[in-house]
Amino acid sequence: MNAAAYLDARDCHWWIDLNERDSFEIPVWLALGVSVGCAGEFPSRNPAGVSWRPNLRFAPHLTFKDPIVTTVPSKDAKPSWRGNAARILPILVIALAAGTGGAWYWRQSQQGKLPEGLVSGNGRIESDQVDIAAKSAGRVREVLAREGDLVAAGQVLARIDTAELQAQRAKYAADVTYEEASMLEAKATVAQRQAELTLKEAKLRRALKLVVTGAVSEESRDEAQSEHDSARAVLEAAERTVTARERSVVAAQALVDQIDAQIADTILVAPVQGRVLYRLANPGEVVSAGGKVLTIVNLSEIYMEIYLPSEKAMRVTIGSPARIVFDGADFAVPAKVSFVSPDAQFTPKQVETRSERDKLMFRVKLRMPPSLIERHLDQVKTGTRGVGYVRLDPNPPDWPDFLQKRVQGDPVDAED
Repeated sequence: MNAAAYLDARDCHWWIDLNERDSFEIPVWLALGVSVGCAGEFPSRNPAGVSWRPNLRFAPHLTFKDPIVTTVPSKDAKPSWRGNAARILPILVIALAAGTGGAWYWRQSQQGKLPEGLVSGNGRIESDQVDIAAKSAGRVREVLAREGDLVAAGQVLARIDTAELQAQRAKYAADVTYEEASMLEAKATVAQRQAELTLKEAKLRRALKLVVTGAVSEESRDEAQSEHDSARAVLEAAERTVTARERSVVAAQALVDQIDAQIADTILVAPVQGRVLYRLANPGEVVSAGGKVLTIVNLSEIYMEIYLPSEKAMRVTIGSPARIVFDGADFAVPAKVSFVSPDAQFTPKQVETRSERDKLMFRVKLRMPPSLIERHLDQVKTGTRGVGYVRLDPNPPDWPDFLQKRVQGDPVDAED
């Protein structure tokens, strides 16, 4: 479609001729709304003539003759609107869209202007990851959690097959039984040797009395003394045997306890409350010692790391109030500064910053209150990107309006 554009300098209206027969006018503000650009000159040979080269960047469906030489129409020129309603509508829609976009951009720019004493940085929600791994090699018998499941501390997540361990336990338990029987036998021997020693002691006492009266010879007394000493030595040997058997029982029982501990370790439980991030093994698979079965996200420690330049980071103190706004959210989550890195580093590639990449930044951790996380466990998702805001001054200004919006249903004092 060819079109010609005219500017009526007397009443500040654009005239657009769509088919060289019908034409219509639009106000200058609408022409500006659709970004009509033109460049022209006033030829000296034709003072009334104006040479224009319009450019409707937001109306690609219009094509213009090049060049377009126009003249200022007379006052009596009347635009014809018949048949042009369908042609005007796209331009009006484009103008409305441009106005709406401008309003949105203005609002975003206003939000981006922070009061003095506040600083912001981009980051994403992170948490410590905990690997659920097998302590000993074995075959996975069952996995009771799937990716995305919310698990509680102490909840059973998986089990490793224990058939081999149970066989070893049975062997060591039999050894314990054998050692206990040997110990009982040794104790019985001690009792027997004790009785013999008692008899020898009585015989020795009689011999000592009789040798004084001359009823027995000294040789009989020496013989009784020798038998007594021999019986005492045998008893002491039997007692040492009992001690050895007792230690053997303890050692055998220790092996059983060790196997029991290994069997207990085949039951994999969640050490903390969290959400299953990865399921790395399935039933029937063999894992080595230390092989990972699941990875969970520790939901008791949720934070965002932002990076600030040195002139800002040096003013941040541990415990300073902070706010986190997630991308696409219309509320702010309270947080506190829990860590400020003592060492500068290059900004990680995954972090969006307004500063140049090669500038050294300081890592600042914004920790979300555990009580708040507990109330919104189903909504906590690591990896969510957002912007963190931190107060720098001891007596900072109030938070801007867009940072005072709380999570729906959350109490005002939710900030721990």
